[in-house]
Amino acid sequence: MSLRERLQRAKSEEQEERFSQGRTIKDSQVAKGVRPGVDERAWERLQSQPVLAFQERLEERELRLVKPVEDVRLRPRLELPDDPHIAIKEKIHSRLVKEIDAEFLEQTSSMEDRQRLAGEVEKVASQVLSEEPLPLIRSERTRIINEVIDDVIGFGPITPLLEDDSVTEVMVNGPEMIYVERGGRIERAGVRFRDADHVMHIIERIVSPIGRRIDEASPMVDARLPDGSRVNAVIPPISLVGPCITIRKFSREPLTTDDLVRFGTLTPTVVEFLEGAVKARLNIVVSGGTGSGKTTTLNVLSSFIPPDERIVTIEDAAELQLRQEHVVTMEARPPNIEGKGAVTIRDLVRNALRMRPDRIVVGEVRSGEALDMLQAMNTGHDGSMTTGHANSPRDMLSRLETMTLMAGMELPLRAIREQIASAIDLIVHQARLRDGSRKITYLTEVLGMEGDVITMQDIYIFEQTGVDGDGRVMGRFRATGIRPKFLDKFEAAGITVPPGMFVDY
Repeated sequence: MSLRERLQRAKSEEQEERFSQGRTIKDSQVAKGVRPGVDERAWERLQSQPVLAFQERLEERELRLVKPVEDVRLRPRLELPDDPHIAIKEKIHSRLVKEIDAEFLEQTSSMEDRQRLAGEVEKVASQVLSEEPLPLIRSERTRIINEVIDDVIGFGPITPLLEDDSVTEVMVNGPEMIYVERGGRIERAGVRFRDADHVMHIIERIVSPIGRRIDEASPMVDARLPDGSRVNAVIPPISLVGPCITIRKFSREPLTTDDLVRFGTLTPTVVEFLEGAVKARLNIVVSGGTGSGKTTTLNVLSSFIPPDERIVTIEDAAELQLRQEHVVTMEARPPNIEGKGAVTIRDLVRNALRMRPDRIVVGEVRSGEALDMLQAMNTGHDGSMTTGHANSPRDMLSRLETMTLMAGMELPLRAIREQIASAIDLIVHQARLRDGSRKITYLTEVLGMEGDVITMQDIYIFEQTGVDGDGRVMGRFRATGIRPKFLDKFEAAGITVPPGMFVDY
């Protein structure tokens, strides 16, 4: 032991001895009736109160102090009633494992296989239900059989939510807390999983067919459903509430411009302008926040691409629903369990340049692939399109600068801005408003450089005028009165611009 440690130890022992002596002196003073530093009346009241009552008040005070901490820590939950048929369902599952071949249970790739397997599951479930001592009414039998079929063939209790066309998003926060989005509003769903293992089983069923994996070493995964819906899953130890699933649903039939006009996302004049922009081979970036409808808008824009052009799409998880025939779809791949074999979007963009594309459509730029995308737009691949997260058209340009720097190339900022200004022609900004509606709020032209600043001008904007009694946002689309400078590309492509398109009446 060093000299410093011995001195500190001696000092601490001396302090402990002084403290114990002082406490002994106070105890003896109290025993003798001496009340140092205490008011006489307060001391008499304390002496007159029974010790038990004093202890009870002390315990109540401690409870009052502890209870608010517990209330803050524990979140209130709306408990759903327990499923009274869990035991019957488990019995049916056990019988299915015994009577149906495991390989047959896994054959769910085609519609014919699923229908044949559903028939077998229904047969076994009916046999088990007929053996139950307590008879069930017809509706209960039907519900139990349907839920078992959903577990075996579908995606468990969230299968009815995925089949509901009014639901646009499904959010599973652990086995009991399931929420959906309807009409832009989030509400609690009246379904639940049996336990965390049940949720994990559904996640495995989603990610396995597309070659993805999820485990403690890789606790996050992006995937897709057979209908193209986007899936993100997070499991413990990353998630503290249990396995979580977030599913962004897409329409069975891709939305058209008529649908977006009916929803109020845009107007017929804006549709005509965007159709001309795509056919004139302008480079377009769709920007917006999470859930603002960027992918849907990109799908609609891609529908204007002529059918005789070769399109190459690049995505993290394939979501785009292009209707053209000559489409090559490529999807990024995460690393394997050894950390090798990853194929990034940047790799795919570079490879797409060798595939003789007429159009390159990138689902979303997030990092260094922005540099390769800008270079493709600047090297003869006009008419390319992509999406990105941003709060405004100006912020989208700032994000592109940041993502280009993430490519690891030490380029001067002015060179990056010159690349952006010469590559991008039009920014379509979309927003999700407070009432849940999605609207295109800006159509902004990128003009070029003035000094070190990229100049822009708004062609169309959405003006909010108020909120009605039901909480719906009221407003109108209006032209700013500025004619875009890329109209010469419209004329070169033989696209007629009707008079008054850029005038606000």
